[in-house]
Order: sequence, then structure tokens, then C-alpha cells
Amino acid sequence: MAPLHKKSKTKKKTKKFKKHKQVSLVPVGPRTSETDWWDSFWHKNSTAPGYSVPGDEAEGFKYFFRVSKATFEYICSLVREDLISRPPSGLINIEGRLLSVEKQVAIALRRLASGESQVSVGAAFGVGQSTVSQVTWRFIEALEERARHHLNWPDFNRMQEIKHGFEASFGLPNCCGAIDATHIMMTLPAVQTSDDWCDQEKNYSMLLQGIVDHEMRFIDIMTGFPGGMSFSRLLKCSAFFKLSENGERLNGNVKALGGDVIREYVVGGCSHPLLPWLVTPYETDGANISVSQSTFNHKHGDAKVLAVKAFSLLKGSWRILSKVMWRPDKRKLPSIILTCCLLHNIILDCGDTLQPDVALSGHHDSGYKEQCCKQVDPLARTMRDNLAKHLQQECS
Repeated sequence: MAPLHKKSKTKKKTKKFKKHKQVSLVPVGPRTSETDWWDSFWHKNSTAPGYSVPGDEAEGFKYFFRVSKATFEYICSLVREDLISRPPSGLINIEGRLLSVEKQVAIALRRLASGESQVSVGAAFGVGQSTVSQVTWRFIEALEERARHHLNWPDFNRMQEIKHGFEASFGLPNCCGAIDATHIMMTLPAVQTSDDWCDQEKNYSMLLQGIVDHEMRFIDIMTGFPGGMSFSRLLKCSAFFKLSENGERLNGNVKALGGDVIREYVVGGCSHPLLPWLVTPYETDGANISVSQSTFNHKHGDAKVLAVKAFSLLKGSWRILSKVMWRPDKRKLPSIILTCCLLHNIILDCGDTLQPDVALSGHHDSGYKEQCCKQVDPLARTMRDNLAKHLQQECS
């Protein structure tokens, strides 16, 4: 999840919300007026140059906001109390009317989905740049607080479903997920630049590590760390690493394969270390690998691609993450990243669909070369060999 120091900050905000519950609420207009924002937005933007908007309104809604109208209403229900219970702050449109919760959510989603400037998003809704900024941040704070249950490590029953999914699709027994990481690029003021934030491709960036299940749902994330770190070092800074090393995670039932025992694990690329609970592929550069090892690499690679696809969909759906952010507040950026991951999961949890056509056309970290980690745990090597032997037997 997001850095631990944000947790106490969130609790503090929750108390602040409660404190204002007795304050007279700002009227947001009658229910009939809450659909006006969409009619106005659709009329103004459905034929705007530069967009390839579907003619159908329902599809057009998802084109602009990445979610169906039903999922949109659910998101509004999550944040409604927080958005209307805070002190008035002059959130009005150019006609002098207070913004409804629905319009506030739409503005925030459009800002995150398009990655366009606050000025451009504001023009599309008839509000000013400062309103877009204020509304988006209020939405991020509220969703971060109210939607945490959409990104949790799976309980026992859910983990059984995940393991079954990986084995049914890729033949990998007891596999609990796929791990990957990506760079969120940004520009920084000269006074904030440092070698830590400058990554291997000479870009300033922040890292996001994520683990996904067989349905490309994020089940664990960590962000907030500078792009200059390697993926293996990033892993070792995570709570996931510490919990797994201490036997508090990936500690479910082992699976017997003949005389071999396979524990729970996740699959990762060569940029990660080979560990008893993190299985990486066999090295192929300059090495002769056996048929069983080649079969394993193929199956392992197919499973690992789920994480690659999930990141491509995440950064393609919420384009604010794929564009170069202009001097973001590095203390607030983890909340923006977390919110986009929560929205990714909410779409899946609501039975909505991720749009494959919005995924990044190339790799989610286009231009970055994979840095191979040479760390190999002897017990992990043995387990990988046992998995390779099992897969070869299954294929023969």
C-alpha cells in the first residue's frame, strides 16, 4: 500500500470530517439538477476536435470517465458524505451555481483519466483552474479514505480462487500473484532535483510496485520511493517483503507434487531476486537451458504478463500516470497513484470492464531496460526446478 506515514495523516483528516458534521451543509441543488452537468458536458465535448468519441452516450460516458454510469454512481456514494460535509469553499460554476457531488466526481475522474491540464479540464466543465485543482484533491482524499477495502491482501477463500485461476490458466500450482513495478515520470524544480529521483534513463520519476491476481486486480501496492532505486531494492523496502520474509504472508497451505512440496509464491521478472516466495525465470543470456526450463519460462512468462498488462491498463486508463507530471508535490503524488489503483480495482469489483483499447500501446515502462538481479536463494532454486519438472510432466 501507500507509505505508512500517510496512515496517521488520513486518520487525522477523518476526525476533521467528523468535527464538521454538525455544520450546516451547503445545498447542492435538487436531485433533478444533478444530471444537468452531463447534458451540458456531452453537448459541449462529444463533437470537440481532438476526440474520437463514440456516438452512443453510454459508451461516450465511459470514454470520458473510464467507468460506466452505474460504477460512477457507486463512486459518488463512497465520497458523497466527505464532499458535502466539509466547509463551503466557493465551488461554483460560471453560472454561479454550486457544484453537485456528481459534477465534482466527474471533474476529478476526467482530470485523472485524461491527464490534461487543469485549464483544459476546467474549460470542458465551465469551471476555473483552481476549482479543478481543489475538487480533484478533495476527491482523492475522500476516495483514499473510503475505498481502501477495494485494495487488500486476499483472505483465505479469495486466495484459493486466485491460486486456482493461475493453475488453470498457466499450470502453475500454488501461485498467488504476479509482481512488477513502473516509473511515474515528472519534472522537478532545480532545488528539488537529486540523483535519487533521477532514474537509469535520466528521467525524474517515482516508483510504483504492484502485485496483481489472475484477474489483473491489484492486491498489494507500494509507492512513494524515488525512481533511482532498482526494482530489487524497492521490493526490499516494502512491507510485502518484510511480511513474506517473516512468514506472515504467502504462508498458506503447501502443495505436494509427487515427492516435492511447493509453497505459496508470486512470479516476478529477472529484475527481482529468486526467493522461496518469489519465483523468477531461468536466465537465458549465454546459457543453455533444458526443455523443462524452457517450458517453465514460457508458462512463467505468460503469468508474469498479467502484471505487465495491468500496469499498461492502469497507466492507459488514468493517463495522469503516463504523462510527465509538471512539478508535482512528492508528498501528494503517492495519494494520486493509490487513487488510480483503487479506481482500477473498483471497475473490476463493480463488474464493469477495463477498456483494452485505452491500454498503453507499448510496454508500461517504454524505454526502460530491465535490470537483472543476480540474487538466488538455494531453496528457491530447488523449488523452481521442481516446478519446471512438474510442468514438463504435465506437458508430456
